[in-house]
Amino acid sequence: MTLFPNMVESVLSESIIGRARKNGLITVETHDIRDYTKDKHKKTDDTPYGGGKGMLMATQPICDCFKAVCKKQPQGKRYVIYASPRGRVFNHEIAKELSQYDNIVILCGHYEGVDQRVIDEIVDEEISIGDYVLTGGEIPACIIVDAVSRLVDGVLSDKECYEKESIASGLLEYPQYTRPPVFNGKEVPEVLLSGHHANIDKWRLEKSLQLTKERRPDLYEKYIKEHNLKK
Repeated sequence: MTLFPNMVESVLSESIIGRARKNGLITVETHDIRDYTKDKHKKTDDTPYGGGKGMLMATQPICDCFKAVCKKQPQGKRYVIYASPRGRVFNHEIAKELSQYDNIVILCGHYEGVDQRVIDEIVDEEISIGDYVLTGGEIPACIIVDAVSRLVDGVLSDKECYEKESIASGLLEYPQYTRPPVFNGKEVPEVLLSGHHANIDKWRLEKSLQLTKERRPDLYEKYIKEHNLKK
């Protein structure tokens, strides 16, 4: 649910997510909140009570839009998200949680946000994509859709694509290389050319541990503890 459906469509119609939509693996529908306003000038916002800068998205267009969404959606478990810096910070574990729902509705705020009564009435959870402020909820919505859709069977070619990669595995991803074997005097690590899969797996784990320890000590400590490894 957004004031800028073309912004969302332009992102989610491309690449892997776009193909998944075309193949019927996922369905993404944008709903223009402006279509549901009763204001003759198509106005969807108003000044906030108590004063302050900016405009606030009003209750009526959003709630009527939500009613239309609910009528159109197929039956199943529904979860309603408001993209907001006040919410739980989005990560891979939350993406996995959300992938268990049949229907996810994301409300994209704009201007100074939305009337609190909308959140109280229809939203199950506020979710943030980080500690910064954006001009609207459309980009966060696209990020959430992308991260969750990748976990749907068939969207990626193999489960290994999302189970063993960076963050999902609990570690940052090891360095990767492709042809040519030498570029500007820099060679691909010999072990990767050896064809010895056990040694390659060992090297990759060592590099992942090293990178995670250097760049994300929080993830490193968690991984070491969960796998009962020595530091």
